[in-house]
Amino acid sequence: MENRYLRIATVVLVLFFSLKEISAQHVNQEMVFFGTNVDKPGRGFSLAYFDTVTGLLSQPKFIEASPAPSYFVIHPNGKMLYSVNELDSFPKKWSGGGISAYKIISSREKLRLIDRVESGGAAPCFINFDKDFSHVLVANYNGGSVSVVKLNADGSFGPQTSLVRHAGKSVNTVRQEKAHAHSIKVDPSGKFALSCDLGVDKFFVYRYDCKTGTLHPNNPAFVALKPGSGPRHFSFHPNGKFVYVINELSATISVFSWSSGKGLLNEIETVQTLPADFKGANTSAEITVHPNGRFLYCTNRGYNSISAFSINAETGKLTQLQQISSQGNAPRNFAIDPTGRWVVLSNHNSDNVVIYRLDTASGLLIPTGQTVSILSPYGIQFLKMK
Repeated sequence: MENRYLRIATVVLVLFFSLKEISAQHVNQEMVFFGTNVDKPGRGFSLAYFDTVTGLLSQPKFIEASPAPSYFVIHPNGKMLYSVNELDSFPKKWSGGGISAYKIISSREKLRLIDRVESGGAAPCFINFDKDFSHVLVANYNGGSVSVVKLNADGSFGPQTSLVRHAGKSVNTVRQEKAHAHSIKVDPSGKFALSCDLGVDKFFVYRYDCKTGTLHPNNPAFVALKPGSGPRHFSFHPNGKFVYVINELSATISVFSWSSGKGLLNEIETVQTLPADFKGANTSAEITVHPNGRFLYCTNRGYNSISAFSINAETGKLTQLQQISSQGNAPRNFAIDPTGRWVVLSNHNSDNVVIYRLDTASGLLIPTGQTVSILSPYGIQFLKMK
């Protein structure tokens, strides 16, 4: 009898320590979702696991086919993923693209589509939440419009609550023949929504009502950037006083002060993202301020690099620290992991993802030598494992 109890106790202890070890492993694990937007087999979402201690990324596994999910976001509750469907008409009965809502089933490494609605214009390329996560805001690139859609309690889409169309053009007759809304986000106060329009060289400001999900032009309604700039994406400083715009066509960053009281932008400076002696073709893509507010990073497609800058805490001005190779072709998106110590970067045209260690003291990026293969990677989003 004693031997029986001893065997049971041994099994219980083994199970206890095994579960404890698995739990400890999960503490350092993040799920990483990747989107692919190329019209070929494998277009949709892939999932990998990232170790925040070692910086190791597992080989991404394809989990869900989806029509052109070029940009997506994950709800902070970890239960829902919202994506654009960057098509000019989808499906045929719609005059524009779509947005999709997926339930995240982490335990089964699955996404389940629960809803899909019209985006409000052709080729939606950007989606984000408002401050209280009651609506999503969408930029429609070929539609030249921005829209807002309510979210229901179950995560599905409610009605479209706002739709604003931009108008005009600029000096680049190929890329700026009409309005091309490229991004839209609410400011840290939640009272304003800002939108970059590549086609008209304007950075729009809207008063935003989170209760009704409506956009109204602010006064003034926009700031104009230098003709041919092509404003694409932007990132707020954590202090809420500065905002940084990456200009795709001119490969520059425009720095603005931001007043959340009246929704006013004031340009401070514009700096180059490339070396002064670079003469080739380039389009800049993504921009992100580090959560510590001391550094800023952006990508360059053509020169194929990440540019790192330090931020002056008092003035918001930038000083370039580093130009480092993306180790691939056309670095489109990147993400800083939740610890702030790693960067995961996607090279769209060379089908690879690269990992860098981020020195939080100096702001410099250090190659880890690790790359993983994935078809035409676009968007990247982290999700903490529970």
